[in-house]
Amino acid sequence: MHEPTPTLDPSHPRRYADFSTLPEALDYAAGGKRGVNFYSPRGELESSITYAQIRDRAHEIGRRLVHFGIKRYSRVALIAETNEDFVCYFLGCQYAGLLPVPLPLPTSFGGRDGYTEQLHQQMKSCEASVALSAAYMLPLLDEATNGLGMEFIGSPDTFEAQASLAEIKNVKLPEVHPEDLAYLQYSSGSTRFPHGVAVTHSSLVSNCHGIGVEAMDVNDDDRVVSWLPFYHDMGLVGMLLSPITCQVSIDYIATEAFARRPIQWLKLISRNKGTICSSPTFGYEICARRANSTDLEGLDLSSWRVAGIGADMIRPDVLEMFAEKFKDCGYNKKAFMPSYGLAECTLAVSFAPTFSGYTVDLVSEDVLNGDVKSVKEYKKNGNGANYREVVNCGKPLSSYNLEIRDEKDVVLDDREIGRIFLKGKSVMVGYYMDEAATKQCLSEDGWLDTGDIGYMADGSLFIIGRIKDMIIINGKNHWPHDIEWAVEKLPELRSGDSAAISIPGKNNEEVPAILVQCRKRDEEERVDLENRIKSEVQAVIGKTPEVILVPPRSLPRTSSGKLSRVKARRQYLEGQLT
Repeated sequence: MHEPTPTLDPSHPRRYADFSTLPEALDYAAGGKRGVNFYSPRGELESSITYAQIRDRAHEIGRRLVHFGIKRYSRVALIAETNEDFVCYFLGCQYAGLLPVPLPLPTSFGGRDGYTEQLHQQMKSCEASVALSAAYMLPLLDEATNGLGMEFIGSPDTFEAQASLAEIKNVKLPEVHPEDLAYLQYSSGSTRFPHGVAVTHSSLVSNCHGIGVEAMDVNDDDRVVSWLPFYHDMGLVGMLLSPITCQVSIDYIATEAFARRPIQWLKLISRNKGTICSSPTFGYEICARRANSTDLEGLDLSSWRVAGIGADMIRPDVLEMFAEKFKDCGYNKKAFMPSYGLAECTLAVSFAPTFSGYTVDLVSEDVLNGDVKSVKEYKKNGNGANYREVVNCGKPLSSYNLEIRDEKDVVLDDREIGRIFLKGKSVMVGYYMDEAATKQCLSEDGWLDTGDIGYMADGSLFIIGRIKDMIIINGKNHWPHDIEWAVEKLPELRSGDSAAISIPGKNNEEVPAILVQCRKRDEEERVDLENRIKSEVQAVIGKTPEVILVPPRSLPRTSSGKLSRVKARRQYLEGQLT
């Protein structure tokens, strides 16, 4: 049985993302013995490939793409499976001067038609010339590319059958420059009106430097272990491209395998002494909920020093649950590293300090509902029902300027809530081929309106929510996650089981509603659950909501697994959720 690539490689001095382009970074990484490893759902090593082997195959793929006649800067749609083919084709596009576009795999949410329509819209919006997927996916890919006039649709095997090695031997690869575009990243929610974020090599390498050096302080003992999908910025940049630019070995299990057997992620960390392993909050939650006493036997998480958290609102109660569950396995809660980022900034914006755990502000309901704009130092009193724990997402990376602004664009002081604006090297140059959408959020002088609400305190960033998700009832603002978190504390509910929305009332006023996935069939039990949900929501917003019980797994998700409240509301109003 072959061995995974090593963690340590004394023969190859490490460089910390000080490159000008991604191909330059891979060329350097190829001088060592480290690389990437892919594991089965049962945790068995399926394949191992060094960065030298990846570089050689990426060179070959790049020459094939040039030989095939794909014009420079053309878009190459890649269905982002967790395997060697995706990694090598993504990097092969870099050498060929093409723009890879990572696209999601099918999920259990939304069905076949919704999935192929999403792919179709994304490939149409970027005018992709080539679409590649594993052979078993080709029927779906054929459907999704119908009418798009692609130059090639197929699997890596069928593409590579187009020319022999002898035919491509003398093909010259183009020069790649720092300000060239490297790839397009679709944000997880971009489905009906997709916006592909255009990322340059310069932006990418700058962000990788911020992640690897400023945030995570990468060292020779580090090893990444990941289940995050490559079509999401956190998986692509955080758990693939950033480790490449810092020459770190990586172990992967597929996202679907993690969803079915999350404990395998932890077992892989334990076995290979993983040190850098990130996840949205829900990943930590399903590990804590599903792990039984047998799973904990022999599990050693003491090597884990960076447990990154991001991609969604961070729930302190879940982090406490995870830390408590695995403390006897050597997990240290100081490893938690809250962060903030978005695809429009390549990935990362801010990080809490390494190995300092997480801290929270207790924020009053008066602030959350918009009556007061300034966050004071509140002490928790009574049962704490009128407070929310807001997690400290750390200090912005040094490459950014960050401002909190009010609705008139006036810059606010410390502890005053407003919209988050960013300017810096990792901010996107724009949405690809979408000038109107770019102008809506990116000013001529380079300031990005993130659409997120938050405040600064003592140099650190605190996130309150996303402006488009806000629910306004009787002139008061309410954040949906506050309502959902309150409801999901009920013992029979899980994280992600509810969606807080507003719906039209009798006189066209908006009334609060909550869609809740219910596993109960007994009518008395369902009525009891409804009443308890109403009570929880009443305590949060001071108004009784409409409660709609829906079947398990029926609430719509984005491609990265996040709840899509906008789609849930639309489906409910159209009668699709009952």
